[in-house]
Amino acid sequence: MKYRELAKKLRGFGCYEVQRRGGGSHRKWFNPESGKGTVIPDWGDKDLKHGTIKAILKQLGINPDKLSLPN
Repeated sequence: MKYRELAKKLRGFGCYEVQRRGGGSHRKWFNPESGKGTVIPDWGDKDLKHGTIKAILKQLGINPDKLSLPN
């Protein structure tokens, strides 16, 4: 799953991207429902690893089972 796909799904859960102040390959996200935030790598066309995606969801307070990850 690429960053853009994950970002679209996170918006569906009510999360939003925090405005960036500089460059870089990582973006900050916040989940207002849980009050938790995390940093997500944006590597363009490179896929994010399943373990990375699960850790992101856990840090945002989202049950990983809610997001169907391809095998």
